[in-house]
Amino acid sequence: MNPYHQYVSQLERLVREGKDFPLGGFPRPARPAIPSDAPRALIFAPHPDDECIIGGLAVRLQRESGMRIVNVAVTQGSNKARQAERWIELREACDYLGFDLVETTPGGLEGVNVRTRTDAPAGWGRSVDIIARIIAEQKPAAVFFPHETDWNSTHIGTHHLLIDALGRQPPGFTCVVVETEFWGAMATPNLMVQSSVDEVAEMMTALSFHAGEVRRNPYHLLVPAWMQDNVRRGGELVGGQGGAAPDFTFCTLYRLGEWAEGGLRRTFEGGRSLPAGTDAAGAIGIRPAR
Repeated sequence: MNPYHQYVSQLERLVREGKDFPLGGFPRPARPAIPSDAPRALIFAPHPDDECIIGGLAVRLQRESGMRIVNVAVTQGSNKARQAERWIELREACDYLGFDLVETTPGGLEGVNVRTRTDAPAGWGRSVDIIARIIAEQKPAAVFFPHETDWNSTHIGTHHLLIDALGRQPPGFTCVVVETEFWGAMATPNLMVQSSVDEVAEMMTALSFHAGEVRRNPYHLLVPAWMQDNVRRGGELVGGQGGAAPDFTFCTLYRLGEWAEGGLRRTFEGGRSLPAGTDAAGAIGIRPAR
């Protein structure tokens, strides 16, 4: 038998069988306690489920470096009839991953998009105030949010919301900035983060808790393929055109920078790869909690 045909047919079979897997309800894995004074990384998730999809680096910061990961639910989706249910699903997904969860406002923020920023500055300003207050209270060592061309209007809006909120922090405020991608690929990622089989499986399991969404569209089953394609792209975009790709099966691409002196700037030239099992926090410039 042609081995490539067998390879593809097995992938198709696994996706088909995966549609019958349970959604949520899995017991939380045992994890070491995170110290109360551990450095914090905040994920500003445009929608419930983004924390599971783009969280490869966050999972490693938690497991390898003892950081406290806090998911900030920027919105709870646009379907008001589903917002309460989505909050429950999100809470269970974060609990499975060991992430803390912060609500911006009951039901989540509304109108997180560029049009609101331009046409309704008063309402936009209130949303910026909420995000700025969360940053000031949490004092993060790192923040995650989408890059400026991540296609989806709420993802793009979340980018600008964070830029405006970071701009309201006091003089001297600094933190690592990790820009993420999902709907729209970045042209200039500079960090390629490997995930192990166990980490990918845990992220998929957590994503399955978002049952109402993945029941409609079982995109949780396609996360490994997306992360494999990230390896293909990252080998060139991060590693350099024509360079040897790292021996990863799964990875997530990010753009790493720093917020300092009131603006966002790159922290290094070129690109870096972060193999599994290394100190993730140290690699991005954060002192580990241990």
